[in-house]
Order: sequence, then C-alpha cells, then structure tokens
Amino acid sequence: MRVGENLNAALHGLLSDDPSVHVMGEDLLDPYGGAFKITRGLSTRFPDRVLATPLSEGAIVGAASGLALAGDKAIVEIMFGDFAALAFDQIVNFAAKSVTMYGSRVPIPLVIRCPSGGNRGYGPTHSQSLQKHFIGVPGLSLYEMSPFHDNRALLDRMLATAAPCLLFEDKVLYTRQMYGEPDVDELFTWDLVADVARVSLDGEADYALIAPGGVAHRAIAAMRMLLLDHDLAGTLLVPSRLYPFDVEPLLPLLREAGLVCVAEEGTAGGTWGSYLAAELHPRLWGSLSRPISLVSSADSVIPTAAHLERDVLVQAETIRDAVLEGLRG
Repeated sequence: MRVGENLNAALHGLLSDDPSVHVMGEDLLDPYGGAFKITRGLSTRFPDRVLATPLSEGAIVGAASGLALAGDKAIVEIMFGDFAALAFDQIVNFAAKSVTMYGSRVPIPLVIRCPSGGNRGYGPTHSQSLQKHFIGVPGLSLYEMSPFHDNRALLDRMLATAAPCLLFEDKVLYTRQMYGEPDVDELFTWDLVADVARVSLDGEADYALIAPGGVAHRAIAAMRMLLLDHDLAGTLLVPSRLYPFDVEPLLPLLREAGLVCVAEEGTAGGTWGSYLAAELHPRLWGSLSRPISLVSSADSVIPTAAHLERDVLVQAETIRDAVLEGLRG
C-alpha cells in the first residue's frame, strides 16, 4: 500500500468508527477528492461530515477549533502546508491556548494536516516545510507522516491527546510504498523503539541519524552510500512525533553511536534539529565524542527549476557528506 492510500484508508476507517469526527478543507469533495486525492471517497460515504470550505485557512481552522471545543473531533486539510501561515493566529492564539485558558483543561481534539516539502517543482510558496515555526507553542504538538507508521494508529494517537496537533505530510511520500516489517531492502531491517522506527544493520553503528518521515528515504540512501563506499554502518531513527519529543527511550542507542546527526528538510536557522540537539546534548554529554551534527536545507527560498531546487533542499548526498565530515571532526 502506498502512503497516500494508507492515509486515505485511515480517514475512511476513522469516520466509519467514530461519528463525532468531521473532515474540513478546500476541494475535498468527490470526484476531486482533494489536491492530492487523500480525501477521495469520503464525501460520498459521509456527506454530512466531510465539509468543503471557502478559501480561507483562518476561517477553516477557526471553525474546526470551535467544533472541537464543542465536543466533536475535527480534521482539517490545509491544501498546501505553506498556507498554514494564514491560520497561524487561529492555531497559536486560539486552538493551542483553548486547552488550558478557561480555568480547567478543555479537550480540543483537532488535527491539522499540512502537505509539505519540495522536490516537486512547485516553487517558493508551495514547497516549504514550516515545522520550525510551530515548535515551542504551549499546548500544540507536531507530528510527521512516515512510510513506517500506520496512519490510522497515528490519527488515533493524535486525537487521543485531546489537544491541537499539526501533521506534516511530505508530498513525495504520497506515492511511495509503506514499509512492512522487518525488511527495508536487502541491506537494512527496521523495528519500532517507543514508536520511533529504527532502521539498521546488525552489529555496532558508527553513527546515528535522526530524521523525520519526509527525509527517511534520503537518509536510507545516504546510509547505503556510507556502507558501500566507506564501510560505515549506521542507525536511522524516524519519529512520528516531532514536538514535544521524548528523547529518553533513545538515549541507550545514541550513547553507542560515534556521531549523532539530525537531518530535516526545513531551511537553516531555528530548526527542529537545533531544538532536538538542545534536548539531547545535556543527556549525552558524558558519551559524546563530537558535537551533534545538524543537516537542513539552505537558507533560501525554494526555486521552481529542478536543478536549482535540488541545490537548495537536503539530498542524500547532503546527509552523507555531513556524516563523513562529523566523523572526521
């Protein structure tokens, strides 16, 4: 099953099992089924709970937040994650705050889906990864879709927090296949450690990579190059929840690595990786032999031309070079 198909099936199952769930967004209805066809078939089966909205991200998130505040559950599709900036006030100043600002905790089961990322030639305003702009907001959790994590379980987990969540979905993943356990390919296997996917070889690792789902394929390609060309074995950790991030279950794995490297597609400066490095550094101080390496896209807008876009965004070679440089340091 492809990742997009898995997400579509997850939404079908969720709406079927829970009559309090509503899905809202632009152009969701059949036969179109959303810009990336993730909501295909939903409006036909659940016409009263799959709602097409006007072109106003602030209004969509505001209405969905009110629906969740009133006791139902809401899943919002932002057509392109870039447009979440238009709903920033509703996310940060209403939805996230409403959980705790009324004197006692109030459930706000709200998921805001954000198709994100580049490598599709969509240009500066339709290719961004805006995760870093929402890190540190009290009451708000950030997740990222991955080819390792079943989307039904992920949606159930987010709604169970009864608090607003952002789900970032790398658009390139929609057409890629889900990974079944235990094999990734002929070289690597994977399993779950505290809901974090661990991709590895048997034996000791020379380095550890931490990367969200949208970067996972590039990280695996980098691991392949490092193994075949440089005889370096590594471990990749792919979390589903980016913030808040529970680092404690991963510390035994990271203490054994010669290098810890965090890779992401967001542009340089104030990144999720820097937040994670700040969480890890004091806990790994006694075992780190070198600083945690950070890999991100360039401090730049994202061009439309494929060759220029590739130069800006993180690629497998970017990750490979960062690991080699870190191990030499």
